[in-house]
Amino acid sequence: MNPIKKMLAIPATVVALWAVSAQAATNDDIAKRLEPVGQVCVQGQECKGMEVVATAGGGGAKTPDEIIAKHCNACHGSGLLGAPKIGDTAAWKERADHQGGLDGILAKAITGINAMPPKGTCADCSDDDLKGAIKKMSGL
Repeated sequence: MNPIKKMLAIPATVVALWAVSAQAATNDDIAKRLEPVGQVCVQGQECKGMEVVATAGGGGAKTPDEIIAKHCNACHGSGLLGAPKIGDTAAWKERADHQGGLDGILAKAITGINAMPPKGTCADCSDDDLKGAIKKMSGL
C-alpha cells in the first residue's frame, strides 16, 4: 500500500470509530438529556410533583413588624428618596391628606409610587398585610 494512503487510512479509521461511538447513545439517553429542567405551575390548577414547592412559597398573614423589617425599613427607616420615615406621623398625615387617607396611601403602596416598586418589594403581601404595616409605620 502506498505510504500516503496508509497515512490517510489511520485518521479515517479513528474518525469512523469515533463517529460510531458517538452514535451509540440510546433514545433513552437522548430523551434524558432533553428533559425540561423545571416546570411552571399556575396557582389554582393541579400541578403534579409541585406540592412541596407550592406550599413552600408560604402565603399566610405576616405581622406588620415582619413586613417593615424585611421590606419597608430600608427606605422608610432613613427617609431615603423622600420616603416618609417610620414614626413621623406628621409626614404620613400630610401624605394621607393628599392621597385620600389611609386607603389612598394603601392604593399607592400597592401600585408603587416614585422610586417605590409595587407593594414595596413584598409581592406576596396581601392588601391587609400592607395596610397593617402602613398603620404601624405611620401611626395613623
